[in-house]
Amino acid sequence: MSSTSQAAAPSDRTRLRRYNWLAKYDRDTINAIIDAGIVCQVGYVIDGMPYVTPTNHWRIDDYVYWHGSSASRMLKAQQKGIPVCFTVTHLDGIVFSRAAFNHNIQYRSVMAFGEAELCEEDVKREALATFTDRLAPGLWAYARPPAEQEWKATKVIRMRLDEVSAKVADGLPDEDADDYASDRWAGSVALKLVQLPPEPDPKLSPGIEMPPFVKDFRYVGVK
Repeated sequence: MSSTSQAAAPSDRTRLRRYNWLAKYDRDTINAIIDAGIVCQVGYVIDGMPYVTPTNHWRIDDYVYWHGSSASRMLKAQQKGIPVCFTVTHLDGIVFSRAAFNHNIQYRSVMAFGEAELCEEDVKREALATFTDRLAPGLWAYARPPAEQEWKATKVIRMRLDEVSAKVADGLPDEDADDYASDRWAGSVALKLVQLPPEPDPKLSPGIEMPPFVKDFRYVGVK
């Protein structure tokens, strides 16, 4: 996929038809939206029933990953290569308009289609270490290493980001001339995540200092 903002839709089902001026197909925009959070929604169908599961995600190059229990029905189905829809959304603000039908929200979203695949053991272990250090660099080396039984109880699924598009709404809507001339207020209210100070576990043994990766922690979704 091209890295320019003029990149074309990679497939017909990723092409935005409604509000197509909000579409972004360049990889830089798509990656930034995916990387700005750790919670996604994964949609799929099992035995004719639709499901949408919220889960943690992370990206490595052109793949997006998620993980779960080896006993998970979701992962057991997805590892068979069933069609999957992966989405990420960030709410950035509320838009208040002069006209009721023009109220809106500001947001960034990504939608990707594909077939998920089960990661082999060596890829799984490397990917989970990457995910852990993405949360807080140095966390993987600091924490107790996983026991073999814990490794066996965990699966990692990945999907290549081939059919993917973004949608970004970050402005105010156009309004009718009569509405602009009215005495009604219009504008927006920005929203953002707020990070609070760390709280130590009350069961900590005396004298254990807070590690640097906690002191320096900054959540990627906080602007």
